[in-house]
Amino acid sequence: MKKTSVLLCDDHTLFREGIKAILRDEPSIEIIAEAEDGRNAVTKAQQLNPDVVLMDISMPDLNGFEATARILQTNPKIRILILTMYEEEEVITRCLTAGASGYVLKDAPRADLIHAIDVVRRGGQYISSRALKKIVKLHVDGAKIGATDYERLSSREREVLKLLADGLTLKDIATRLVLSVKTVETHKTNMMRKLDLHDRTEVIKYAIQRKLIRVSSVNAEMLNV
Repeated sequence: MKKTSVLLCDDHTLFREGIKAILRDEPSIEIIAEAEDGRNAVTKAQQLNPDVVLMDISMPDLNGFEATARILQTNPKIRILILTMYEEEEVITRCLTAGASGYVLKDAPRADLIHAIDVVRRGGQYISSRALKKIVKLHVDGAKIGATDYERLSSREREVLKLLADGLTLKDIATRLVLSVKTVETHKTNMMRKLDLHDRTEVIKYAIQRKLIRVSSVNAEMLNV
């Protein structure tokens, strides 16, 4: 029987080692590569065409939402399984909107993770019970899932937002994205106008609230605390 090839994407080395240890003795699954950030995840997915990508959300350079969308734009046959600690309704909805086939919380039992990988590989969708309850509650409460301010940003504006929040200068961002500083400045201006943000501190706080970066990755001086 052909093994399910898996690309493991998470910026925490110890967590990746833990997942590899969990799946090492599973005969139906093979982890063929790892990625420590979203941009690397996109590159490796394009190069290797894995059956399933295990995708974290808050990663450096490019977050899991954007990485998921870009991978599926290139190859819609790849199945993306989100593996995260976040269980907020909005986060779950954004992942599914980006095209993810499944959503598993990091504290899920080993058997649940293996089952989820098998389900999405076969073309199904898997959502952990706690995450599913959140979505059901969202609809029962009558909330509407509409386009948020973030989702109205262009792909480039989202990238600039993420990299600004990561602490990169406009010059650094221009180099990273192979753009001119003036173009990056334009994207920054448009992004901040659309989100009603006025300085880098507000950008960082917004990114933390939206789970685009982790609090632990932010220098306290950048938040003026």
